[in-house]
Amino acid sequence: MGQTLVEKIFSKHCGKEVNAGQIVESPIDMVIGNDITTPLSIKAFERSGASKLAKADNFCIVMDHFIPAKDIASANQARISRDFAKKHKLKYFFDERDMGIEHALLPEKGLVLSGDVIIGADSHTCTHGALGAFSTGMGSTDLAYAMITGKNWFKVPESIQVVFEGALPKGVYGKDLILEVIRQIGVDGALYKSLEFCGSAIESLSMDDRFSLCNMAIEAGAKNGIIAPDSITKAYLAEVEAANGSLRASPSYYQSDSNAQYAKRLHIDVSALEPLVAYPFLPSNGKPISHASSEHLRIDQAFIGSCTNGRLSDLKIASQILKGKKIHSDVRLIITPGTQKIYRQAQELGYIDILLDSGALISNPTCGACLGGYMGILGDNERCISTTNRNFIGRMGSRTSQVYLANAAVVAHSAIMGEIADPREVL
Repeated sequence: MGQTLVEKIFSKHCGKEVNAGQIVESPIDMVIGNDITTPLSIKAFERSGASKLAKADNFCIVMDHFIPAKDIASANQARISRDFAKKHKLKYFFDERDMGIEHALLPEKGLVLSGDVIIGADSHTCTHGALGAFSTGMGSTDLAYAMITGKNWFKVPESIQVVFEGALPKGVYGKDLILEVIRQIGVDGALYKSLEFCGSAIESLSMDDRFSLCNMAIEAGAKNGIIAPDSITKAYLAEVEAANGSLRASPSYYQSDSNAQYAKRLHIDVSALEPLVAYPFLPSNGKPISHASSEHLRIDQAFIGSCTNGRLSDLKIASQILKGKKIHSDVRLIITPGTQKIYRQAQELGYIDILLDSGALISNPTCGACLGGYMGILGDNERCISTTNRNFIGRMGSRTSQVYLANAAVVAHSAIMGEIADPREVL
């Protein structure tokens, strides 16, 4: 019987052939914590009596949610991670001096690679599947187990093959592809399954769009999202290696067998898609932009950023739309670059000046606005169009606020118009 990409990755790590449904203990290539989740992992680690990390160079902490600290509580919480990193001489500890949202920063640093098994105490750890890795979110105590043993337990997931065919129309990006998948199968349609994305549309999809696509696999209930590595993946990793001098390790490239067994196959013709907008209060509540724009939904805030869409291409799209224009007088536009490197590149390319001239506010790299923590909290009854990944009740602030999810082009054009608007007329 043939194997899926995920089955092959686990077989390699376990040293034997494994298949979907089996319970395995697998070595972990990278364990990722952040300033919110790591203190709980540290507490469990120390309570166990452990004094040494099993694989110190396979453990990374990224301070990205409430950094710079928003209050005394977050400052004290951050100190727990800082003290631990210093005590254990962590090689991979990223704080204010080298900031980034973890799921944008780690690929940029060459720390997550094709063929890896990666876990993180953050649900959007599935982002790294864009590189052809098995990458999934776990709880903080699960991280502690990996910190102590270098391994963790998994039930090897069945896979759903999602085949995207056709050419992307104007204004349609990776964000729209995943919103369409979630619209079709629902927020629990891939529960504890692997979403394996393939097809001719994927073959020409940029790495930024692939990261966006895999990032939101969890919003369909999936254990992970994954794309088989190809020439685009390899070119990206070559650029990362050149920029950093090396990668953390050598990538391993796997492909699913032609006779692999899938729980389900889903075929989507991307050429028929419009940009999508996910209405409150579920990412599955997607509607085409032609419908959303016809409703003239006034907005109070527009947000471009997060681990889903805070990459350089998103800032480029926004700057192209906003160049020479001003955001609506009733709208706040907040933009969060995914990493300081992205921020710097956007500055060098002139994007930041364009965005500032339009009236946008540029923040440091942070998850703060996305999770309703800080840097963009919504007030009562406010409406926001956002490139983030979740729009649950109270996600970005007040429980009476509303969050609509969309790509960067939709958000940028809506910020100008003062209402959710179709960007295709200006692209």
